Amino acid sequence: MKTQITNADINKLAIPALIAGIAEPLLSITDTAVVGNIQTNATEALAAVGIAGAFISMLVWVFGQTRSAISALVSQYLGANKLDEIKTLPAQAIAIILAISFVLILVTYPFAEYILNFYNAEGLILDFSSSYYRIRIFGLPFTLLTFAIFGVFRGLQNTFIPMIIAIIGALLNVLLDFALVYGVEGYIPAMHVDGAAYASLFSQLVMAILSVIFLLTKTQIPLTIQLPFHKELPKLTVMILNLIIRTIALNVALYFGTSFAAAYGAKYSAAYTILLNIWFFGAFLIDGYSSAGNILSGKLYGEENYEELVKLSVKLTKYGVIAGVIILVTGGILYQPIGLIFTKEQAVLDEFYTVFSLILAMQPLCAVTFIFDGMFKGLGKMATLRNVLLFATFGVFVPTIFFLDYFNLKLFAVWIAFTLWIAARGLPLIYVFRKEFIPKIKKS
Repeated sequence: MKTQITNADINKLAIPALIAGIAEPLLSITDTAVVGNIQTNATEALAAVGIAGAFISMLVWVFGQTRSAISALVSQYLGANKLDEIKTLPAQAIAIILAISFVLILVTYPFAEYILNFYNAEGLILDFSSSYYRIRIFGLPFTLLTFAIFGVFRGLQNTFIPMIIAIIGALLNVLLDFALVYGVEGYIPAMHVDGAAYASLFSQLVMAILSVIFLLTKTQIPLTIQLPFHKELPKLTVMILNLIIRTIALNVALYFGTSFAAAYGAKYSAAYTILLNIWFFGAFLIDGYSSAGNILSGKLYGEENYEELVKLSVKLTKYGVIAGVIILVTGGILYQPIGLIFTKEQAVLDEFYTVFSLILAMQPLCAVTFIFDGMFKGLGKMATLRNVLLFATFGVFVPTIFFLDYFNLKLFAVWIAFTLWIAARGLPLIYVFRKEFIPKIKKS
């Protein structure tokens, strides 16, 4: 009997995934809010966290694609009732990605200043960002391990355990941010930007430990590496490589956005940091339904249930748009207070409020794009995602930001480019999905 997806099924997966999904941006948002309210050099510190955080996020997103690839294959095998045949694959994939993370630390740590200078960090901002980076980069293996294990749980249609781990990690990060950045009189000295980095590092370590414990106690998936290599490892590798190319293209857009903002000056870079973190928060909030699409589409594709797959895309699109509108309306109501959470520097706030409305207006469009992005990951169609992102970045975003920068639009240039980039990512995916699967319904 083929699976029938109800709204309850979607929300059972989406709501925990939504909560789990905001953990990573919440780490950065907490760092941003706490650092932005320190007593000395707040603007420079805020810009530094934004620049270093952008590069760290790039590494996490590029090499954290193991999560989506593992999730896609596990869910497809689950849909085909062949789960026992894929048990040994996750451990092999995790070992490879952890080895890569250690190489990345060795390669980037000595050259932090050169890397961050490439993002137009200079002077005090460069000093702060280099120090922050050299601490937080040691959290990369823990984050990639956590992401990969989350991928296993998603493939098994379980988003509840990742939610629990994410909540613990996020709450711990908030507590440590306040304690380490501002200090606890008589116990902990104020550590400024470094305190935020240590808070994130320790939170990532705890999340990784919890992920391993839950995987070993709640599933039959082992973490011991068993030979020979799994027959799906070449396919998984190709999927990951396609996602890496895609994510590099994504981060080219983020690099240009960050570097252009930094080149405009400290107040623009600080405002951009706040805007970017709010945008990420909205994106990861919507990602709960994107994750449900990832999980359920893989299972439906594995059992060749194309009619239910198309119905799922319609239901998820509705949910995504509603979520996007809720974010838009909530942001509009709290327009002024939101900026003041992050900084009291008036020059930074002026630039923030100038562009914030555009970030809010993007949310429904972002929702639809992220929904189909998640579904294509579940389907294992990583080459399509790669090609769409390459077009959106190099055919739309890069020309747009350079063109609008010529007219001295500053942060407007950056965020208009991001808006068009989101549209260029989403619309082709909708077209390709409907072109492939609607005819299959008619044939059946």
